[in-house]
Amino acid sequence: MRKSISKIPFNGTEEQKAKLMAAIEENKGVPGAVMPVLQVAQEIYGYLPYEVQLMIAEGLDVPMEEVYGVATFYSQFALSPKGKYHISVCLGTACYVKGSGDVVDKISEILGIKAEECSMDGKFSLTACRCIGACGLAPVMTINDDVYGRLTVDMIPEILAKYQ
Repeated sequence: MRKSISKIPFNGTEEQKAKLMAAIEENKGVPGAVMPVLQVAQEIYGYLPYEVQLMIAEGLDVPMEEVYGVATFYSQFALSPKGKYHISVCLGTACYVKGSGDVVDKISEILGIKAEECSMDGKFSLTACRCIGACGLAPVMTINDDVYGRLTVDMIPEILAKYQ
């Protein structure tokens, strides 16, 4: 699944930038430095917005395409921020055949965000994942540490209302 770029404006601080620049300087000229610097950047910012990727590319003197390629290849990296309430809907086989695609669509409709996006107020983010590991409860979603199983589209408004 391709990750989208956040619609939320980037608001990094000078302190965050200084930490990132220190990590870049420490890894400059080291083969394979993009991966560890991206990991540090994600720890600092919580996600990898375009502006951060550009700083890494310029600082390490590597093409932006390489930084973006690594950031989008590995699932540990996020290109958009996580909301206060992070919703993850399983699209694995068991969940998908029982309607999890419709669940994602309903959440998107209610919150006005697509998978891999965060609401403009930072309250909700939505991820479509491959497996939560609760196939017997299919379709399944989590909101932070809360697990919801045997979902139907009709249940979604009431569940989301708990977090409004």
